[in-house]
Amino acid sequence: MYKALILLAGILISTGTLAQSGDPVNGKAVYEHWCSPCHAPGARKHPGTAALEFLYKGEKPAVLEQRLDLTPALVATFVRNGVKIMPPFRKTEISDKELADIGAYLTPR
Repeated sequence: MYKALILLAGILISTGTLAQSGDPVNGKAVYEHWCSPCHAPGARKHPGTAALEFLYKGEKPAVLEQRLDLTPALVATFVRNGVKIMPPFRKTEISDKELADIGAYLTPR
């Protein structure tokens, strides 16, 4: 499954879906609107954080904004395709530009 996600991310990059550079300032706003309801700190109130906390068992931060291993391509793969309890988000919900912005926001600086 992981290899398939990486392959898909490569396809997205090669087709230009993620070729545009993102704006991390706008990415923060988009993240707060769409992502933080599930991925903000506090596993008791945020199911995405709780799921990642269970999955990683302390080996990685469960809060996405604290991660250092995310790339725009990986973020795009999960946003567009969903994973486990996370639903996929359509382009009518999060545009390609907004997705690039979220990727720029979550990518380590």
